[in-house]
Amino acid sequence: MPTPSLRALTPYLQIARFDHWFKNVFVLPGVAVVLFDDPGLWGGALVGKVLLGLLATGFVASSNYVINEVLDAPRDAVHPVKRFRPVPSGRVHLPYAYVEWILLALLGFGLAALLGPWFLACAVALWVMGCAYNIPPLRTKDRPYLDVLSESVNNPLRLLLGWYATGTTLVPSLSLVMAYWMLGAFFMAIKRFAEYRRIGDAAAAGRYRRSFVHYTQERLLVSIVYYATAFGLFFGIFLIRYRLELLLTVPFLAGFMAYYIHLGYQEDSPTQYPERLYRQTGFVAYTLVCLLLFIALMFVDIPLLDRLFAPTLHARGTD
Repeated sequence: MPTPSLRALTPYLQIARFDHWFKNVFVLPGVAVVLFDDPGLWGGALVGKVLLGLLATGFVASSNYVINEVLDAPRDAVHPVKRFRPVPSGRVHLPYAYVEWILLALLGFGLAALLGPWFLACAVALWVMGCAYNIPPLRTKDRPYLDVLSESVNNPLRLLLGWYATGTTLVPSLSLVMAYWMLGAFFMAIKRFAEYRRIGDAAAAGRYRRSFVHYTQERLLVSIVYYATAFGLFFGIFLIRYRLELLLTVPFLAGFMAYYIHLGYQEDSPTQYPERLYRQTGFVAYTLVCLLLFIALMFVDIPLLDRLFAPTLHARGTD
């Protein structure tokens, strides 16, 4: 049996979107929050666990990308850019792609099992949500608003993967999980907004993505404001209850979200293709500043903030 050439394998590597693995950076804040709560987990063994967790998450995500490429091909064929992808351009044999989809999932699950049942459960949930997003009859990506919410749930799932990669058995804060979800929805809604503007024709947009039959620029903008507001409220609950020092990140996070909206308005916006955002050097630098500030403030105590933000109203029923 002849060995497949690298050129023949290239389309199958492309549909696994290994270049999208950078999104697994959203796993790391989950690790940081656990270490704040239980510093005793820090050590050489933790680094190995986190790296293994990132690898497992990457393979599960690639499995989802494969099924996405396969099932989106008919609509990608009418998109001005995506029609050149491996599946709609005819460079992928579909039965092989389905085998690749399953094998990547099994590889991810096998690695996830090494990190314990909670991590494995989160990895399976990540894969199941990918199936719900892509596979009929549910196929949530065709349903307005549900498309954004069901795709962005991968954000809190990645947070949980980072959380449980450490080996902890603690339960994470619901307010943090919800904030992470709403932040992911914010990103996804701007991606939809940029795609809708890029196509420039409502009828053509509806042929490319069914949810665009309902969407308009105004509706997408309203949803972006909703997700941004919900993120701010949930994150505010988290930092007030658990870590007041994180108040110092608020102006930076607001700037980060404003920056992302600015990118969404650019011609042929890079937010349509998050894997290319690394080319936006200013945005990448600002993102790193926000991330490093968040991590630092998880571990640096500032007692003055407790005094500045101490409650001044008397409790009901007291003098």
